[in-house]
Amino acid sequence: MHYPPSVEIDPPGQAEYSVIWLHGLGADGNDFLPIIPELRLPEDKPLRFVFPNAPSIPVSVNNGYVMPAWYDIYGMDLLARIDVQGIERSADYLLTLVEAEINKGVRAENILLAGFSQGGVIALSAALRTDLPLAGVMALSTYLPRALVLENPTPRSIFQAHGRMDNVVPPQAARDACQRLKEMGHEVEWHEYEMAHSLCAAEVRDMREWMLRQLD
Repeated sequence: MHYPPSVEIDPPGQAEYSVIWLHGLGADGNDFLPIIPELRLPEDKPLRFVFPNAPSIPVSVNNGYVMPAWYDIYGMDLLARIDVQGIERSADYLLTLVEAEINKGVRAENILLAGFSQGGVIALSAALRTDLPLAGVMALSTYLPRALVLENPTPRSIFQAHGRMDNVVPPQAARDACQRLKEMGHEVEWHEYEMAHSLCAAEVRDMREWMLRQLD
């Protein structure tokens, strides 16, 4: 499987912190570039943003149309039949990007994973497949399929946000994921917003505050 090169935004000098942020279905690594200035993170914090690109694959729910996707979607019911192999493959790929950041001199506890929709599934799956002491995970408008076997006991700090009017990923699927994560022993900060399958200004403000705590 070919994963195109990531889009990377480097700080002046050596990065001490990294955020690896995964896009959703049909988007690409440029999708969340505009959020960097909106986060208003301190300029004196040497932080690198890494925006990976998903491979282009046929997506079943879209009649086999080839598009960027972290895994296949078989139908409108996201939880009915799951491409577990595809999710695990992309989660393992994300962990290679984490290792690359560590090899560049960033400590594991200064690496934060983030993902929107499909990307959030991969970010959560990767974080729950490694015992590296990561800074945390931002799970945005996403879910966590029950079919995924997640046994890693390492407690994670997780920012989870969802829109009450989301008609792509049902809010209840996100709430179920939150409950499952809490039952697994993870610390989940849950947020709901009056929005659809997207981001909003209030969410960005809350993300900023959470990120500053995690990357302190």
